[in-house]
Amino acid sequence: MSAFPQVSRIQYEGPQSDNPLAFRWYNADEVIEGKTMRDHLRFTVCYWHTFRGTGSDPFGGGTMIRPWDDGSDSVANAQNRARVAFEFFEKLGAPYYAFHDRDVAPEGATLAESNANLDAVADVLAAEQQRTGIKLLWGTANMFSHPRFLHGAATTCNVEVYAYAAAQVKKALEVTHRLGGENYVFWGGREGYQNLYNTDMKRELDHLAAFFHMAVDYAKEIGFKGQFLIEPKPKEPTKHQYDSDAAACLNFLRAYNLLDHFKLNIETNHATLAGHTMMHELEYAGMQGALGSIDANTGDLLLGWDTDQFPTDYYLTAQIMLVLLKYGVAPGGVNFDAKVRRESFEPIDLFYAHIGGMDAFARGLKIAAAMRADRALEKFVEARYSSWNGDLGQRIEAGQMNFHELEKFIMAKGEAGANTSGRQELIENVVNRYLDKL
Repeated sequence: MSAFPQVSRIQYEGPQSDNPLAFRWYNADEVIEGKTMRDHLRFTVCYWHTFRGTGSDPFGGGTMIRPWDDGSDSVANAQNRARVAFEFFEKLGAPYYAFHDRDVAPEGATLAESNANLDAVADVLAAEQQRTGIKLLWGTANMFSHPRFLHGAATTCNVEVYAYAAAQVKKALEVTHRLGGENYVFWGGREGYQNLYNTDMKRELDHLAAFFHMAVDYAKEIGFKGQFLIEPKPKEPTKHQYDSDAAACLNFLRAYNLLDHFKLNIETNHATLAGHTMMHELEYAGMQGALGSIDANTGDLLLGWDTDQFPTDYYLTAQIMLVLLKYGVAPGGVNFDAKVRRESFEPIDLFYAHIGGMDAFARGLKIAAAMRADRALEKFVEARYSSWNGDLGQRIEAGQMNFHELEKFIMAKGEAGANTSGRQELIENVVNRYLDKL
């Protein structure tokens, strides 16, 4: 029996369509820069918000109407939920999904029971993947919800909790591998501190690095060849999380000899919480060869927390796609780590939200590709740095100059040459023209 009887497979109808259950911009088979939109965007539905979100907030309980869910923590309910999820993925036309272990299967009284529950639901996931051809983009372990992780998981002061976390990741890796997951993500929601007075930061970071090395070793042992990802976020739930932004993550990975094994999963709302733009975080990761995947959402800039709203801003998606076209995103994808608002409580709202996000990214892709085809931004950048193309700039960039030689050069010249305008306002006008064209 269908969970969404009023919805057929979502089709592309073009920009003139007024059908709220159709794509206006996302044409999966349309080829842009030699690849289909499907392959550029690799859209992924997140299991946690879409099928486990209740609409609760600190001031009130859940509001979501989910007729397929009986509200129990039974394995049978979890298995039925998984089948409903795949009906949604199919009708939406999303090629991937992603999950935490505790999203898809209930936690048991013991780790052994939790593992058995996860295996039972993984049986259904495997069957549904086989039936539909939909793939697992990434799996991960929820090591932040249960009270045992109140001091953290891989950075906890309790060594037995550390051992529990290791065992939980071991199982999550096994299931991700079994389901053909193309990545495995670590999100350190409680890997940080509330107060430095009671924290040995160096020891905690050493433990975190050791944990990651053990994960890498175990992946090799079981033959998992997927990409490990770290997801930066500066705060919430902890005061300071060690994976605070792309720069902090890459510094950690280099310091502990992990850079060959990890890339970053960058999220828009996390970037803004860190005081950066999404474009900044993507560019920083991309230029260092560490851009692995993205969580596609947005936050409310008037609020200082992680609101996880669906992206609908064409400026944002065009900026993101400019970077993704430059560096690529596979084997990651564009994962909708976003939730419908508490007031959007009907099942149909899940479709409206995802259609809007997919269309926003598809239009952003077309805008970015048009700008790249015309080299609209590259022309400005090349002109701005043109002074570096002469002999002096080339010798500096080749490491052939020192302070003595640079002093001699400028002493002979007397004064630096005149600066040229950055043309910021003109460039912003140019970007607007591309948004107007499409």
